[in-house]
Order: sequence, then structure tokens, then C-alpha cells
Amino acid sequence: MYIIRNEQEDSLGLPSGKYEIPLIIQDKSFNEDGSLFYPRTVDNPPPEFPNPSIIPGFVGDFIVVNGKIWPYLEVEQRKYRFRILNASNQRFYRMRLDSGQPFVQIGSDGGLLQRPVTVDEITIAPAERVDVIIDFSEQPVGSNIILTNTARTPFDFGAPPDPNTTGLIMQFRVISREGTDESQVPKFLTTVKRFNESEAKRTRDITLDVTQDRYGRLMFMLNDHMYIDKITENPMLGDIEIWRIINSGIAVHPIHIHLVQFQILDRIPFDVEAYNLKGQIRFTGDPEPPLPGEQGWKDTVQAFPGFVTRVIMRFAPYIGRYVYHCHILEHEDYDMMRQFEVIPRRLTLCGNDKCLECSQSCRCICE
Repeated sequence: MYIIRNEQEDSLGLPSGKYEIPLIIQDKSFNEDGSLFYPRTVDNPPPEFPNPSIIPGFVGDFIVVNGKIWPYLEVEQRKYRFRILNASNQRFYRMRLDSGQPFVQIGSDGGLLQRPVTVDEITIAPAERVDVIIDFSEQPVGSNIILTNTARTPFDFGAPPDPNTTGLIMQFRVISREGTDESQVPKFLTTVKRFNESEAKRTRDITLDVTQDRYGRLMFMLNDHMYIDKITENPMLGDIEIWRIINSGIAVHPIHIHLVQFQILDRIPFDVEAYNLKGQIRFTGDPEPPLPGEQGWKDTVQAFPGFVTRVIMRFAPYIGRYVYHCHILEHEDYDMMRQFEVIPRRLTLCGNDKCLECSQSCRCICE
């Protein structure tokens, strides 16, 4: 985990120092000798099935936070800032505190929200980050508070977590406060300048597709292409684009786009059956705006089944090749990852068919 700060954030008076703690959440399985376990193949593989083989997704039997299994943290009766990263292969987490107290979310993948958001529950997909404040000041000394998980795997149609194992993430043990708590959560955090849809130079459709290979193994793809296929997305440096992520399947996919931070516009329900039969998108409801905690800068978005998820972004400040992919690790490995290439802008000489290429956003030299 990398934590990037600036002077504006430092001036807000948020909990800091030993009261600001990263929480890197994973699920793992172990061999009898304590080494990490990862399956070589699927359960009960058919004859001639490759071994080792890719698998459609991995979930562990143990929840690990900062490298420790089901840890506890002693917390004083005061506010804490937790920077939470879901670093699991496939597992989503729907997090609550069993004390019933809320989270105050102040940030997401790309930094601070404009204003704090108070929520009772947070769902975090692989690769997503949330920045939250938890206030333990009203909790009695000696209280033990569990951070719980109720998300199904695969999300959100699979098996529910075991409430005694994978339904538990970690424990907070409340102790008395040392000194005074001078930290605060301002009502205004930062300015998030919104993109305007009218600024978009192009709208692209990105489909989430599932097929089978010659062994009958599930293969996940984007726009029916494998990673190695020809690049089909070539945004121009400095341009704003809207990408429509079309999920006609049954699972939520966390889609991660490199280079950029984007904004979620909305999620629009559509007729999946009509789409699968004729390839036509027929919307069946009104656009659903992003949740309050998703209204900041993002680089990973939960693409819900039966929805077209729209994101908007500016492709800057660099040219070159990058990738976008599902962040379920087994999906991106086979083969839900594609390259895109940010190409230089072209300087067009008015009345002349010649052009020049440059490595930064430019305007016509005759303007």
C-alpha cells in the first residue's frame, strides 16, 4: 500500500500518527506446515484436464489483516483513521461493526471525498480502497468490537461467509484514552471537480464476456477479446471519454483502469435477455447515481450484473500503453485484461495536409 499526502490534507486535522492505520485485508488458505496454499486445479477435474490449471476464482479459509490471521487492535476512546485496502484475489467484503456504530467515509481509491459520508455498511471489492474514520470515544473501556463481513462469494450470488470464520475480519479492543483527542472531521474535505458529459470526445462500450476453452475451463474476456489480441482502444492524450461497461452475466466484476482516475456517472439497468439474443441494449429503468462514497476519484468500479456502468475520465498526463482489467485475479489472468494505448495529439496545420506529433496536449498552431 502506498499512501500519498499533500499539504491541503495535512491541514484538515484528521486523526494522524499512531491514530492513522492501514488495514490490508486478504483471505488465505494454508498447508499443514503453515505455508500458503493455492489450488493446482479445480476439484474433481475431468480426464485430460491440465494440471496445474487456472481456476475461475480463489477464496481462502482465513481472513488476514496486515499479514495476521483474525488480529485484534487496541484502540483508545477516540477517533481513528483507517485506510482500508481489499487485497483479496476474489473475495468482496460487506463490512459492519457489530457495535452498531457507523463509519465516516472520507475517501476512496483516488483520494478524499468532497464531504464526509456517514454509513452503517461498506462493500469493498478487490483492489478498491476506502478511507474511513471510526470514533470509539463513546465505547466503554473493555469493549470488544468486531469488524464483520456478510458478502457472498462469488459476489453476490455465491455462498455466504461462515459467521464464525470468514464472516469475521478483525477485533477492536477499547482501552482508555491517552490525553485529549484534538482531531476532527471537517464538513468539507476537498474540491472534486466534476467532468461534464458534454466534454467527452467519445463513448466506448466495454462488454464483460464469459466463454469456455477447449478443456471446458471458464474464460473471462473483455469485448470478446483476449489480452494478446490487437489493441482496439486508442484514446488521444488529453481527451475525455465515457466508457460504458456492459455486464450481462451474473457476478459483480471490479473493473480497474490504469493511468487514470475516473468518476462514476451512473449504473443503468438493461434487458439482459434481449441483449444476449440480439445484442441490443434496451434500458429498463432510470440511471442509478453512484453511492455517496463512490462520488470521489476512483480507479476501480463495481460493475453490477444487469447494468451498464458508465465512467468518465481524462486520459492524461502520459502517452503509452496501459491496461484495464477485472481485478478478480483469476479473471484477469484468464483472460479479462486488455491493453489500451494513449496516443499523442496531432497538430494540424490549417490548409495543409501535414501534421506534427507531440507528447503533450496541444492545440492547432494556427489558432
